[in-house]
Amino acid sequence: MKVLVTGGAGFIGSNLCEYLLEQEYEVVCLDNFATGKPENILPLLELYPKQFHLIIGDIRKLYDCQKSVDGVDYVLHEAALGSVPRSIKDPISSNETNISGFLNMLVAARDAGVKRFMYAASSSTYGDSRSLPKVENVIGKPLSPYAITKYVNELYAEVFAKTYNMECIGLRYFNVFGRRQDPFGAYAAVIPLFVKKFMAHESPVINGDGEYSRDFTYIDNVIQMNLLAMTTTNHEAVNQVYNTAFGERTTLNQLISYLKEFLSEFDPAIADVEVLYGPNRLGDIPHSLACIDKAKTLLGYDPKFSMRDGLREAVKWYWKYI
Repeated sequence: MKVLVTGGAGFIGSNLCEYLLEQEYEVVCLDNFATGKPENILPLLELYPKQFHLIIGDIRKLYDCQKSVDGVDYVLHEAALGSVPRSIKDPISSNETNISGFLNMLVAARDAGVKRFMYAASSSTYGDSRSLPKVENVIGKPLSPYAITKYVNELYAEVFAKTYNMECIGLRYFNVFGRRQDPFGAYAAVIPLFVKKFMAHESPVINGDGEYSRDFTYIDNVIQMNLLAMTTTNHEAVNQVYNTAFGERTTLNQLISYLKEFLSEFDPAIADVEVLYGPNRLGDIPHSLACIDKAKTLLGYDPKFSMRDGLREAVKWYWKYI
């Protein structure tokens, strides 16, 4: 089977590429390296020269999308401009990549006769809904341009499934973390950012009082969900959207405590690094917790890594590679 991973040089995409190659799939990576990194995939190109194909291209260009889906059986669409703050600062770029780029990929996949189209949706779609845990069919109003783009993706996928008889599955990612997540970018996610700060003996800044909570989800659980969505033979499971998470809440204060515990095993001085608190961040929701019953029932999802177990693995990786 031949699988296209858009954004394959990014954090999630490169992990998916690596796993698929290990499972002997033929893999095409489409990336423009706007946020993805060559070093994430260079080792894969060397290890799998006949099995792994890189196309340097942009999902905002329909031709690049068409070229990348040629002969492809499945698409794992990970390419996007992430980050709520980035979308607030530059909503036009987020819209062009996350909506126009997404539509280009859907059209290209439709025209190429791709068997199934999996795409990275987002927990941000729940917006201002205060219900916990988050259940797929109960959402609120979006709180950021990024959240709007990810919700529009779901609407487009639903319309294409009905109109063109496509098979589409959306995976609403909840705060994914793990190896290869970039700690150095301007919009670095909270876990790699905090790890980098602690390793440099610098004080991380928590937005708010630290009691906001998230359903932090280790990368290996996300890989499992993508593979289940791609390979399921359960007809009822197709053309659905699924929470992709562990189903457990962790506050930012708890996260800090775990990071200090695990990082102190390598450098005891990290235990004494002070933590600072700042104002809440615009567009943030107070709490996020996924109900994963739907994924368990329809896809057989069985996440193997709790937040704490995944964090220990992530810390080992960062200590080796930062």
